[in-house]
Amino acid sequence: MVHPFLFLQWIAEKLHLHVGDHVLYTWLVMAILIVLSVIATRGMKLVPTGFQNFFEPIIVMIEDMMEEIMGPKGKTYFPLIATIAFFILTCNLIALIPGFYPPTASLNTNAAMALTVFVMTHIIGVKEHGMSYIKHFTGPIWWMAPLMLPIEIIGHMARPLSLTLRLFGNMYGHEIVIMVFIFMAPLIVPVPIMIMGVLVAFIQTYVFMLLSMIYIAGALEEAH
Repeated sequence: MVHPFLFLQWIAEKLHLHVGDHVLYTWLVMAILIVLSVIATRGMKLVPTGFQNFFEPIIVMIEDMMEEIMGPKGKTYFPLIATIAFFILTCNLIALIPGFYPPTASLNTNAAMALTVFVMTHIIGVKEHGMSYIKHFTGPIWWMAPLMLPIEIIGHMARPLSLTLRLFGNMYGHEIVIMVFIFMAPLIVPVPIMIMGVLVAFIQTYVFMLLSMIYIAGALEEAH
C-alpha cells in the first residue's frame, strides 16, 4: 500500500536508511512504550498520580483477566501478555495519525508476534509437564493417538496463521478504507471511519491477547 506521505520514511531517506516502513514504525512504537513506562514507573507512589494513575487500572485489568482465564500460574506470564497488548494497541492507534503507518498492517510484524506466542506456548507446556506434554496431542485413549496426533499438530500449526491473518486483515483493511475516503471526502467521511478505527484497534488487541492467554492456558492444563 502506498501512502502519500510517511514522515519516518522521509527521515530514513535523508539518513540513507533502507528499511521497511513497518520496521521504522515498530522502532517508533518501542520508543514510545519505553518512554511512557519510564515516566509511569519513575517515583511510584502508594496513591498513584499522573501516568501511574493511568496505567495502574489497565495493569490490574489484564492481571484479573489472566487469573480468570489462565489460573494462578498465568500471572507468571504477565510480562509477555501485557507487552503484546500494549504493543499491538499502540501500533493500531498510531494508524489514526496522518503520516503514520501501523506496523500491525504488515504480515511480518504480526507473524513475529504470533510465532513468539506459538513457541512460548509449547516451551511453557514442556516446562510445566515435561515429556508428558505430548499427551496434549495424543488424545484421551492411547489407541487414538495415530488419529489425534496429526489433527492436533495441524490445529496447533494453524494458530499462528490465524493470529497473523486476523490482525493483518483488519488493520490493512482499515488503512485502505481510510486512504480511499481521505481522497474522496477528506473533511467529512474520515471522522466516523476513524472513530470506528479506535474500536477496531481495541477489539483486535483484545482478541490477540485473549487468544494468546487461551493457548498458554491450554498448555498449562493437565492432559485428559
